Formats: sequence, C-alpha cells, structure tokens
Amino acid sequence: MSRESVEALDEEFELEGARKVEAALFISGRFMSVQEIVSLTDVNPILVKKILDDLKAVYRQSGIEIVQKDFLWKMDVAGEYTWLVNKLATGNSEFSKGEQESLAIIAYKQPMKQSVLIKIRGNKAYDHIRRFVEMGLVVKKKAGHTAELSLSEEFYDYFHMNKGDQLPLEGG
Repeated sequence: MSRESVEALDEEFELEGARKVEAALFISGRFMSVQEIVSLTDVNPILVKKILDDLKAVYRQSGIEIVQKDFLWKMDVAGEYTWLVNKLATGNSEFSKGEQESLAIIAYKQPMKQSVLIKIRGNKAYDHIRRFVEMGLVVKKKAGHTAELSLSEEFYDYFHMNKGDQLPLEGG
C-alpha cells in the first residue's frame, strides 16, 4: 500500500468516526461524557476528543452548537435561536403536559415541599419529580417527613436561562 492510500484510509476512518459522533450527539439531546460517546460509537477516545473539538468549530457559525459543560458534551440549538425553537415547539414536547405543569409549579413556587406538589398534582407527580431529579433539573432535599424541591443550575442551562431571569407565566 502506498503512503497516499494509507492517508486516504485514515481520513475516511476519521470522517466515519466524526459522522458517528455527530449522529450520537444529535439523537441524544442531552449531555454525554466522552466515555458514553465512545461506548455508543466504538470510536477511539482520543479521536472522539478531537472530533468534538472539530465539531465545535464547524458549528460555531451555525444555528446549532456543540456545548461543553465540565466533561460533558451536547448538541443544541445556538443560544441566540432558542426563542425560535420555543416559538415552533408544539404539543410534541420532551415532557408530557403533566410533567410540564409539575415543573412549572416547582419553578414558580420554589423552594417548595414535595407534599404540596403532590396535593396539587396528585400521585403522578412522584414520577415527574423522580424524572426531574434524574435529569438534574430539580434538587430534592430531605425536609422532615417530606422533601424540599427547587430548581438546579442544570434547569437554567437546559432551558437556556440565567438564574435571575423572570420565568414566563402563562398568559403573560
């Protein structure tokens, strides 16, 4: 094999790896570690790190961005276009209507007791809370016989907000 054909194979191998990583980021819709990306794509960890940096540069001038938070990576809509996504969003949300309502109550009343949310929303809210905590959107702290619920830093990152931002109220 000639040197040129080896270089062409290497280039094709790297391009295929980049496509796999890009597809994994696109479909996941959440932050993932390099190790998680490696296990999903079977791409070498050193190559994954290079690909992530390359993708970050490629998307820099687009409506999509590659977001790095600590050692986690995610593909997302560029911050300046989140208003457009929110405007286009329909009832087909990542969260069910019930989950949206539970999360809105937590956001509005935080910090609040879990027992109060259960009284307002019913027993289904236990599942909502569990999901929000697993996603890192809500912090749950033991408070006597119940728990206290409040928004996490991840909530603000997830919804592209700053902690001091006014939360939009329905009809307002």
